[in-house]
Parts: sequence; C-alpha cells; structure tokens
Amino acid sequence: MAADGMARRRVEPEWLDLLEAEDPRALRSRRDLVRVNAWMGHARIIARQLRSRLLAGAAPRLLEIGAGDGRFTLSVLRRLGRRGGSVTLLDRHDVVTEATRREMAALGWSCRVAQAEAGEALPRCTERFDAVFANLFLHQFPDDSLAAMLGAASRLAPLVAACEPRRSALAMGGARLLWAIGCGEVTRLDAAISVRAGFRGGEIGALWPERAGWVLQERPAGPFSHLFVARRA
Repeated sequence: MAADGMARRRVEPEWLDLLEAEDPRALRSRRDLVRVNAWMGHARIIARQLRSRLLAGAAPRLLEIGAGDGRFTLSVLRRLGRRGGSVTLLDRHDVVTEATRREMAALGWSCRVAQAEAGEALPRCTERFDAVFANLFLHQFPDDSLAAMLGAASRLAPLVAACEPRRSALAMGGARLLWAIGCGEVTRLDAAISVRAGFRGGEIGALWPERAGWVLQERPAGPFSHLFVARRA
C-alpha cells in the first residue's frame, strides 16, 4: 500500500455528472472549472502538444472528448492562434453557448457539438481527425472502459493527448484548498473524487491498445496534473 493510501485508482460518480445541465449548482461548477483549468495550466499544456504536431498552413481537424461547455477548448484555440480549422466537441450535454461559438469563429475555427456518450460514440465514429484531446475526463472511467475508449481514439487520429488529475497526496491537498479560489461545494467534492480516480506512473499507457508504431509519453505536468500523449511514429 502506498504511503498516501491511494495505491489503486478508485472511480466514483462525480456530482456534476449527476446534476441536470441547467441546475444552478452545475452552472456554478462549470464556471469553477474554468478557474481550476487556468490555475492548473492545462490549456497551455494541451496547446503545446498540439502545436508540436499540427502542420503549418494546414486547417487541422480537432476532437475534444468530454468537452463540457467548450470554454477549455476556446482557451486551447487562443493559444494555437488565428490559423483556422474545425473542432468537434463531444459531450453528453450540449451546453456550448453562442458567445463561445462566436469567439471560436473569430479565431478562424468552426465548431460542431456532437451530443453523445463518449464511450458509445467513439467506437462508432468513422471520421478522421488530426488530434484527439481530453481534459479532466479520462479519469472518470474504469480501466476496461478507458481501454476501449483509447483503442477507439487511436483509430481516429495520429495524436491523442490528455491532461488528468494526478493521484497523489499533494494533489489531494490542492483539492481540499479549492475553497480558497472561490470554488463551490460541487467542485470541491468532485475534485477529491477526481484525485482518487487519477493517474500515476504509466497507468494510461498500460491501457493503450497497440505500442507498435506509436510513441507514448506519460509524466507529471505541474504539481497536480498527469499528462499522457500518444503520437503515431
């Protein structure tokens, strides 16, 4: 048993996923997540991975799974710059506002929402993308479901990147301090659940379907985050 008592992942339902999309507590939690993502620097981390692979002058096609209200995606696109392209936002709810869509369009990006459960939609998808990415999403799935999703993602794009919670005592301490940046009860509860379901070491890569022809990177990213990147060689 690890000294911090979190040797194994523990996946539990998160409160936000149990609330109706327009519940005031859900609306506040989505606003909180914008603040949390900025604090953790995930948009910067994901944008750096995308820039390293996307071809200059091309109009890339991106897919975010578990995209929520799209504001994280918008932060990533701002860092990619005014280059143009298309982004598909896959989520069980369509809560992307017209204001967010307009801001994406102003950067030259078209936006489409695919409203579906990721675990069901990804294996059926026949489109191809330049990159698939996720933010604070993969940890919500047990290993068998996550392995199936990673297998589907590997068929859709030559680059798959994800920023997830790190399962550590330090990250749990950070989760317990979210009140200090104004986060509400739902976000504070879900943060602790997320850390217990988070990743360490090479746990995501161990679920990747096929190592041949792929370069996998998995490491801590900042004090509380875990980065996974798969690039087709």
